[in-house]
Amino acid sequence: MIASKTTTPAKGLKNIQLTIALKYIRPTIWRRVIVPATCTLAKLHDIIQIAMGWQDCHLHAFEVDGKRYTSPAFDADNEMGMESEDNVRLSDLVWKKVKTFGYEYDFGDSWLHELTIEKTLPIDSSAKRPICLAGARACPPEDCGSFPGYTNILKALKAKKKSASQVELLDWLGDDYDPESFNIDMVNHLLMMLKV
Repeated sequence: MIASKTTTPAKGLKNIQLTIALKYIRPTIWRRVIVPATCTLAKLHDIIQIAMGWQDCHLHAFEVDGKRYTSPAFDADNEMGMESEDNVRLSDLVWKKVKTFGYEYDFGDSWLHELTIEKTLPIDSSAKRPICLAGARACPPEDCGSFPGYTNILKALKAKKKSASQVELLDWLGDDYDPESFNIDMVNHLLMMLKV
């Protein structure tokens, strides 16, 4: 385990800027956020869900230095062999000099994210709550069938003459999905309501 929940954040360290990028998709789907250094991995999960646009309908896990962390509610009997995400703060990762770590959402579709700690920010940082600074593109729709399913959606959206299977796929998708859209104002509105 990296550290306990009682670890003291580094002196003067109040916020951490990090990027969240969905792996294996080009152009990249990504977000840049500022979060409190005291944020646990459990709270970071909530922030990732909001920032990326996921619906928090599936299991998740963090991977840091070869160890996996998840909600104790998901692994109460320790059958998955994961440690509690409640016991690790972002300040612990900074203290251990961790620069990048992983986050997996939906063990079926296996959406892998790479998180990169870009920098730490001093006490007078403007962000007392999580805030999204930038990002690009919408995350894939939930339950679309991982990367192959997402690729099929993009092909169907671009096809001038759609096949029967593409028409069916787009009917399932609905009219609201735009893979190029990213609404930073909506993300920050939702982050403001999050208790950290």
